[in-house]
Amino acid sequence: MIIIGITGTLGAGKGTIVDFLVKEYAFTHYSVRQYLIEILEEKKEKVNRDTMVSLANELRGKFGPDYIAAQLYEKAKKNGGNCIIESLRTAGEVKTLREKESFSLLSVDADSKLRYERIKKRKSSTDMISYDEFVANEKREMENTDPNKQSLKKCIEMSDYQLNNDGVITDLHQKIIELMKEVLK
Repeated sequence: MIIIGITGTLGAGKGTIVDFLVKEYAFTHYSVRQYLIEILEEKKEKVNRDTMVSLANELRGKFGPDYIAAQLYEKAKKNGGNCIIESLRTAGEVKTLREKESFSLLSVDADSKLRYERIKKRKSSTDMISYDEFVANEKREMENTDPNKQSLKKCIEMSDYQLNNDGVITDLHQKIIELMKEVLK
């Protein structure tokens, strides 16, 4: 079983990479975001970036910094096959998955204004924010000394592969194809 973890900045293209890997390489997708949304909906709580971050931090504080990734890994292991665990945001999540066989961490980034335009186009309820809010959210999630809270910068530094997604989608797809030649060796 090959496990690809994906981390990166807001709106950089994590979902686009996931879609390509699912379609072209038959990977199964496990999403931290979806995991959190399901819990929030079950609890009949509002779903937005703040409630998702709060829930994630609460779960990590209660069960450990790797809790969410460990839950998704167990699902993936049970189902078998190659998988993607998307939206890793703490060093603890990455460290736990590094202990598994055949794990690679991929990070993706792009220019902030381009990323903001992308999130506006996807029209998700969690993305209906101003550019200033977008920048503030990212700043808050970028660095944190609390191991139970998000630290995107640390996760990006821990990545095995880094992709820049400032171009068009065909450029990103070509980068993924080249990357997969290495990952599937």
